Amino acid sequence: MPIVSQNHKPVLAKIKSPKDMKHLSLAQLQQLSDELRNDVIEIVSQTGGHLGSSLGVIELTVALHHIFDAPRDKIIWDVGHQCYPHKILTGRRHQMTKLRQLGGPSGFTKRSESPYDPFGAAHSSTSISAALGFAAARDLGQDVGDTVAVIGDGSISAGMAYEALNNAGSAGNRLFVVLNDNDMSIAPPVGAMSKYLSGLDGNTPLHKLNDLAQDVENLLPKPLRLGAKRTREIVTGRPDKATLFEDLGFDYIGPIDGHDMGQLLTALRRARTQSRGPVLIHALTRKGKGYAPAENAADKYHGVSKFDVETGNQFKSPANAPSYTSVFAKALVAEAQADPRVVAVTAAMPSGTGVDKLQQIAPNRVFDVGIAEQHAVTFAAGMAAGGLKPFCAIYSTFLQRGYDQIVHDVALQGLPVRFAIDRAGLVGADGATHAGSFDISYLIPLPGFVVMAAADEAELMHMVATAAAYDDGPIAFRYPRGSGRGCELPEKGSVLPIGKGRILSHGDDVAILSLGAHLDQAEQAKVMLAEQGISVTIADARFAKPLDTELIDRLVQTHQVVMTLEQGGSGGFGAAVLEYLAHSNQLGQATLFPMTLPNRFIDQGSAEEMYHNAGMSAAQISDRLQSLFLARHSHNRANQGRQDAG
Repeated sequence: MPIVSQNHKPVLAKIKSPKDMKHLSLAQLQQLSDELRNDVIEIVSQTGGHLGSSLGVIELTVALHHIFDAPRDKIIWDVGHQCYPHKILTGRRHQMTKLRQLGGPSGFTKRSESPYDPFGAAHSSTSISAALGFAAARDLGQDVGDTVAVIGDGSISAGMAYEALNNAGSAGNRLFVVLNDNDMSIAPPVGAMSKYLSGLDGNTPLHKLNDLAQDVENLLPKPLRLGAKRTREIVTGRPDKATLFEDLGFDYIGPIDGHDMGQLLTALRRARTQSRGPVLIHALTRKGKGYAPAENAADKYHGVSKFDVETGNQFKSPANAPSYTSVFAKALVAEAQADPRVVAVTAAMPSGTGVDKLQQIAPNRVFDVGIAEQHAVTFAAGMAAGGLKPFCAIYSTFLQRGYDQIVHDVALQGLPVRFAIDRAGLVGADGATHAGSFDISYLIPLPGFVVMAAADEAELMHMVATAAAYDDGPIAFRYPRGSGRGCELPEKGSVLPIGKGRILSHGDDVAILSLGAHLDQAEQAKVMLAEQGISVTIADARFAKPLDTELIDRLVQTHQVVMTLEQGGSGGFGAAVLEYLAHSNQLGQATLFPMTLPNRFIDQGSAEEMYHNAGMSAAQISDRLQSLFLARHSHNRANQGRQDAG
């Protein structure tokens, strides 16, 4: 962990906004970086969050805010995992103790949070498109300054980033793309680069910076020269020069040391003062920089829970049950061992989705396509057409990015792609950007789709087995983030009858038809209602499509109130049930109430806090059902009174 010399007066405490950084010397900016790194480590140790990526851009963040004039100049952080230093420098330092918590700052950039966050993030590869949009607005007379997109080497590999680069180069607007490349060691090229850049004067032409990078490479010993050329190859596909970006109309500067303040300031200042069109600045950084536990960890502390600063040991609450993701991983491995046609596809999330467990035993049957959800879906469709049984494992929030491919390349062709939809429902600290709110609503309308939702981890195992056995078209199953309910797990899942739910307990007054993992809240509500003398039937729908119409008919015909319950937005399962009842002329049989997520985005908090915000806690379900039952009972008595009077 960096230690700031006691001989220097603190700098960070005096920074209330980036304006306070403008007149700092090089030595003061470096000291500010050291203090900022300490601050980020201390904050995240108390809150948890994305540590490694933020530590990797400390110097870059300081340099950008020193050279550019935010908020008029727009600094756009791709994804936003790395935005904690930016938030601290832009007036939010004292709010960061509540980072990713209810009422605190988001873990990503957010327009409503600060004028220094010009564009919201959390999904990757959007920054260059947004920066070009701001540049176009400026060039058409709007009060916008320079625009800077900071994008990682993983995010720039996605198709959307290349679409934006192509458009930006063709349009010729002045904008800056900073490639934060943390995939390689920075040692080979930067020692010589430092000598060259330190000798530059203010009149060095912009294109000479690119020439310098190539001159430095030619002076290096062969092993180091090959390493330096490899940094170009990451983004250009050519080891000899940056022809891709030149062909696109970009000036290319780099590679430079993203932790050398002098190099950063020189490159950014020259680019800003001399550029007329698009520029790509290639900065090499190290994820977790300056904090040994992060630098030495395999994941570089990308995402951490609260931890001890001295040791780096994380404080993780002991789980009472396995996570849904781990249960999916176990079930997938079992199906793959039973059938060699079972394969898995993921979009840069092998460990996050659990398919890494299959990868460990059958690496040739797991395909990580990178941050490319559109490609992942169509790739899986091709596999299905070729006779394989692909499980396309993607978080609900990211599956949205491949929706056209789901419609056109999977559903329209009736291909049996199995969609494993992780992080369904509200997800806690990552907030609205990562909530899986819409997959039920956007999958139900697609012809030929089967849509399931697991009520617990045993049901998830059954749904994996059902998906593996189903060859008649596309099938999806959704499950939430976090631990399961602690139920007993089978050795292997059983195939479920398509479109059939189950009744778990019988009552006489009201019925809850639950879809998915909110079943535990329904059961808690049942206990609360029993205390009020109201008897409740609990049913697990299992399938959002096709509907179990026999089960729905039975519930509507034998209860005064029927509530559908789902961890998704409006237009989903509840809407499908109401549509069926309307078509079958049963809307008057009982009081019907679809309980869904409200039609608004819900800010971060714990999952429990977010569901309470949504009006979907057990107590809120109980209150709603009691109110509906009493109203229905009063209405029935009034009708009976009128009939008796007649």
